[in-house]
Amino acid sequence: MILYMFRHAAVQGNRELRYVGTTDESILPEEREKMELRRHAFAAEKRWKEPDRVFVSPLIRCRETAAILFPSSEQTLVPEFREISFGRFENKNYRELTGDPDYQRWIDSGGTMRFPDGESREEFQKRCLEGFDRIMDECRNAHAKRAAMIVHGGTVMSILSAYGKPAGDYYSFQVHPGCGYRLDVDVKRYRKKGVKIVKALG
Repeated sequence: MILYMFRHAAVQGNRELRYVGTTDESILPEEREKMELRRHAFAAEKRWKEPDRVFVSPLIRCRETAAILFPSSEQTLVPEFREISFGRFENKNYRELTGDPDYQRWIDSGGTMRFPDGESREEFQKRCLEGFDRIMDECRNAHAKRAAMIVHGGTVMSILSAYGKPAGDYYSFQVHPGCGYRLDVDVKRYRKKGVKIVKALG
């Protein structure tokens, strides 16, 4: 199965380098234009077809991006794909957090410490993988040939650090807003074989 895995287009909080997790922002107007250009590029590809299934995080930035990229496809909301809860750091940037001892401890941990009043990376990755396993089952049962995911940067990193081929660690799969990957997935054997990264998009 061909799987397109995208991070949502940018929101204002991304531009301001904020920790945007549960904050539900719309994508920026100029980002809509970029996504429309990407959609036209898809349509110009030889043998292009809309995905059989489109899976999205429930947050509006993902739903809006999906509506532009794949306008003819019905969206399936996947709660497990929502971004990590940054807890007390939510919607703040490093300037606002400088001097906060909890923030310094989180930095010193390499980003592995639980966010104060939020999630740990381990918890986040676990739920992302649970969501991915569930949608792979759905695609297998539906005999889907093409699917798409429009999610968050952390969601992409969580899934590909577990299954991506070539393999890499969590931060190997950082992706800019509006960008992603084209993947080749054996929906029956991906847990053993991994997910082949065919092409970076964007």
